Amino acid sequence: MMNFISETHVRVRYGETDQMGFVYYGNYALYFEVGRAEAMRKLGMTYREMEEKGVYMPIAQMNVKYLKPGRYDDLLTIRTIVSQVPTSRMVFDYEIYNEEGILLCKGNTVLAFIKYSNHRPCPAPDWFLERLLPYTN
Repeated sequence: MMNFISETHVRVRYGETDQMGFVYYGNYALYFEVGRAEAMRKLGMTYREMEEKGVYMPIAQMNVKYLKPGRYDDLLTIRTIVSQVPTSRMVFDYEIYNEEGILLCKGNTVLAFIKYSNHRPCPAPDWFLERLLPYTN
């Protein structure tokens, strides 16, 4: 098991809302991506570095549960959680809260590790797993 949690903040821009002033549902996928990229930075790596080492991580699956609407100018907290040691896939769980601490949305993404040289699935690289080691139980 693992226990890695990263938090980052995003302010809702006007263009991210619909006619009712609520965050457009498709933008939550972008917020998940922001949370995931910042979580990787907290682990001391970036997607760019992974790609330079010949490994890509495309999304294989995404699940979202919308609970309450986010609104224009809300400061959102994106909590990104990794609770499983990755194998050939990695699961990121997300919780998005508003400034009052109300849970607005939760979900997860499953990303596959793909070797660039042959575009085939591969195990999580050892150098990647080493970054996660401090968070394993």
